[in-house]
Order: sequence, then structure tokens, then C-alpha cells
Amino acid sequence: MATRREYSAEFKREAVRLAEQRGNRSAVARELGIHLSMLRRWKQELHHNGQQAFPGKGNPHDEELARLRRELKRVEEENAILKKAVGIFSSRPR
Repeated sequence: MATRREYSAEFKREAVRLAEQRGNRSAVARELGIHLSMLRRWKQELHHNGQQAFPGKGNPHDEELARLRRELKRVEEENAILKKAVGIFSSRPR
């Protein structure tokens, strides 16, 4: 039984770019060792979905990274508010 090959989003985008640049999709597909139909499907997906094309299976690490980024943004906003408050309260004449 043949194993299924997986391609990164970068590989797919580069394959589509090469095919469009050279104009000969068949030759590009042969050079990359992929089927022409796969290259056509990637091109279609890239043109329909733009940057959201080829999301992949996802990575459990991505969820944690997104959560940490949200937390960082919240803490940075709180920090900015506190800095403004310090500035307001420290500039009052006594």
C-alpha cells in the first residue's frame, strides 16, 4: 500500500506560482513529481480562497499560540491603561 504524501502550504503556493510563471503546467507537475490534476486543484483553491487556502490539518500548538497571543494583547491593553492612569494622577497639583 502506498503512503499518502503531504505537501506544505508553501510548496503548493510555489508550485502554482511556477506553473503560472512558466505556462507549462504539465512540465512543472512532472518536475515536482505531482499529478497535473493536483496542481490544477491547488491553483483553483488558491485563486478562490487566497491566503486562507491550504489550511492543513491544523496544529495543536496553534491553539495554544492563539490563546497566548490573546492573553498578551489583553495584558498590553491593561498596561497601557495603567500608564495613562499614572500620568493623570501624577500630574495633579496638590
